[in-house]
Amino acid sequence: MLISILRRIVGLCSRFPWPVVVASAVLGVAAAIYAASNFAISTDINKLISSELDWRKRELAFEATFPDPFTSILVVVNAPTTELASQAASVLTDKLSQDKTLFRSVRQLDGGPFFAKNGLLFQSPEDLAATTRGLAGAGPMIGALSNDPTLRGLTRALSFGMLGVQSGGSKLDDLVRPLNMSADTLDRVLGGQPASFSWNQLLTGKTPEPKDLRRLIEIRPVLDYSALEPGRAASNGIRKAVEDLKLADTYRARVRLTGPVAMADDEFGTVQEGHLITTILTIVSVLLILWIALRSYRIIVAVFANLFVGLSLTAALGLMMVGALNPISIAFAVLFVGIGVDFGIQFAVRYRAERHDGGDLKEALLASAGKIGAPLTLAAAAVTVGFMSFFPTDYKGLSELGVIAGMGMVIAYLTSLTLLPALLTLLKPPGEPEPIGYKALAPADRFIERYRLWVIGGTAGVAVLGLPLLYLVTFDFNPMNLRSPKVESVATFLDLRSDPAMGANAINIVVPNVKETGAVAERLKKIPEVDRVMSVTDFVPADQDKKLAMLSGLSRQLRPILDAEGAARAPTDAQNVAALQSTAATLIRLAGTAEGPGATAAKRLAANLTTLAQSEPGVRERAESAFVIPLRIALGDLREYLQAQRVTLENLPKDIVQQWISAGGRTRVEATPKGDPNDNDTLRHFAAAILGVFPEAVGSPISILESGDTVVTAFIQAGLYSLVAIAILLWIVLRRVSDVLLTLVPLLLAGVLTLEICVLIGLPLNFANIIALPLLLGVGVAFKIYYTMAWRAGQTDLLQSSLTRAVIWSALTTAVAFGSLWLSSHPGTSSMGKLLALSLVTTLAAAVLFQPALMGKPREEAAEKPPEAEKLPEPEKPPELAAAAGTTHA
Repeated sequence: MLISILRRIVGLCSRFPWPVVVASAVLGVAAAIYAASNFAISTDINKLISSELDWRKRELAFEATFPDPFTSILVVVNAPTTELASQAASVLTDKLSQDKTLFRSVRQLDGGPFFAKNGLLFQSPEDLAATTRGLAGAGPMIGALSNDPTLRGLTRALSFGMLGVQSGGSKLDDLVRPLNMSADTLDRVLGGQPASFSWNQLLTGKTPEPKDLRRLIEIRPVLDYSALEPGRAASNGIRKAVEDLKLADTYRARVRLTGPVAMADDEFGTVQEGHLITTILTIVSVLLILWIALRSYRIIVAVFANLFVGLSLTAALGLMMVGALNPISIAFAVLFVGIGVDFGIQFAVRYRAERHDGGDLKEALLASAGKIGAPLTLAAAAVTVGFMSFFPTDYKGLSELGVIAGMGMVIAYLTSLTLLPALLTLLKPPGEPEPIGYKALAPADRFIERYRLWVIGGTAGVAVLGLPLLYLVTFDFNPMNLRSPKVESVATFLDLRSDPAMGANAINIVVPNVKETGAVAERLKKIPEVDRVMSVTDFVPADQDKKLAMLSGLSRQLRPILDAEGAARAPTDAQNVAALQSTAATLIRLAGTAEGPGATAAKRLAANLTTLAQSEPGVRERAESAFVIPLRIALGDLREYLQAQRVTLENLPKDIVQQWISAGGRTRVEATPKGDPNDNDTLRHFAAAILGVFPEAVGSPISILESGDTVVTAFIQAGLYSLVAIAILLWIVLRRVSDVLLTLVPLLLAGVLTLEICVLIGLPLNFANIIALPLLLGVGVAFKIYYTMAWRAGQTDLLQSSLTRAVIWSALTTAVAFGSLWLSSHPGTSSMGKLLALSLVTTLAAAVLFQPALMGKPREEAAEKPPEAEKLPEPEKPPELAAAAGTTHA
């Protein structure tokens, strides 16, 4: 009955091809227009996993209580000196804070008005005492610089140090550091290079560490999840502000973007790199393979048109069902093309074989429907059931993918039996003078037949010997490893991951109120895997009475001096030249004929000052900027420090409090991991250690681990559900448990070998390449069903048949189409291409080489063809043609 129905459908479509093609074209174009106009993709990866899981409930509750750490951009500002870094970050923060359309909030993580005023209170009493003594001793120099912040004032400030040498109160060697720092700066100015003098480094006597030359700005942008890059508008706004402020020219600042939003946006950009060239190469390669398989451009056009209509309809229906695709469900296109091409090639190759045997186009189409229709129907049903089995999993991305891909299989099946025959009827491909199978593979058929048990035993032995490797199959749950380290956001994250201010992969414990943070913090500090613990109480400095007294005394001494900034009249260029020459002469006189580091440094600086005095005025202006711009910043910072006031929880700035205390008073305590926060083992041990003490903890290490477990579990469940559903369907149709096993065992073998090879080549599973497994399931089931049905119909010499031709070139078409992803510069996409190509190779080998050996010779009662097939009127053929037809009966 089934074959009769399929023959009638194909016959009707070949009898009235124009209505079928026109209707399909209208539907396809309408679907394509609908899909294009309604296309939406939600790139919010947090929605890919069910919100009913315990860890997701905790995560969602945390995100509702505190600012979501996954929706931020981190702006990293680097400059040659601490002064320039601070000023550049401050200017940029002020600029971005004014734009409420792109940014919900902007704040400096380690700066801003609060730290500008109270920063010294966070030093230890010993360090602060040393700082205040140094500043007090530098009072005269600070006064000279504040009163006259010009080249002339700089030379006067230097003269205070030289007066001590002249009076015998100090030695020239005591001035080595300021002399050499000044000479180094002038070397760069005179050499035409960018230069900047660090007054903070001069006063502290310490060489700044990389983190001292860096400032961090946390931005919570307005995100557009309907776009592929939700934060791109905000990122472009930041870069435009940097350009408008001329931070590179004024402060020699380098600004980079990182954080979850920037990395996610850059990831989509990386995926698109080289996309055009890869697409062109893929299309050319696929067309070449299709030409080898089909040998007719008319048939190729028909297969491609059939694929386009099916893909358009699937995309439109998918969008109708789910509203917006997600980064996982969008892979339906991969699955549809892979299996849709297979359906089309199977029908087209069967048509070519029948055309060779009979010659008449329409009779060949009817014969194809009778012989490939049943296997194609069973394959489509099995693949559809398999994909639909993804639905009841906790991984919503996979669940939606299963529904859309399942519907796509139905569409691909229907178009292959309606539109494709109609197109072939209209395009009228020429006859097939040559046999379609591969007679050259006859020795391989004989080998498999003669050494059947050796082939089965050898293949099974290899798989069994490799079973221990399955224990080594790993799932790389760290999304950072799927991103290209060459893009700015990822490279910046990797550069800063050890900076505590980044809070990279931190874990949070939420307590009812501030009072309980102390006890929780102490428990966290006892966990060996924890590096640093922070809470809102860390923003209240200790020993404030002692520190405020020190700063009060310093303020009384320096405030009058600082308040007189710029009181002196600005000098002329001639006065600057005179001051430079006078200072150079003094340095030479002090150095005299003496030897030693002080004398050497004095002579070096004197030479630079002399050269500067003889240079063009523009050179002196650049020299003044190199010293004076950071000087003004340093003097402004000093004024702020002298206004420090007692800090309490009650007077902490609102933006700081909101990061740590919710509106209801709940407070978070943050712990960061010891070691590399991007290392998988570090994250695993860190998360496990914290959860062992605080089961209610939340944070990205826990989310990454739990989401990885959820995804793996979902795929295992989906695989088991699919196998069970497919097995039941096969048993209903085939009515033999042995035949069901003959179909499924090669599929399982291909899966096992794929995973074993992954271990051998060091390819871990991850969030991207695991999508290859559903494709392996779909294509694998289809291939195995084709061979099982041919074998049940009594067909022998399977490797020589047109079926093997169709299977080989179908697999190669899909492998080339998606194996080309291997060439992507995006690590995740590249790994997907590798696993897709590998899985298709193992699936093809299991179907073409192992399954025929496993099945052996057809049963004696190979007349298992359905009764209805025998009753169907077949066109009469000459006996020699009937004998030559190696066909597949269902």
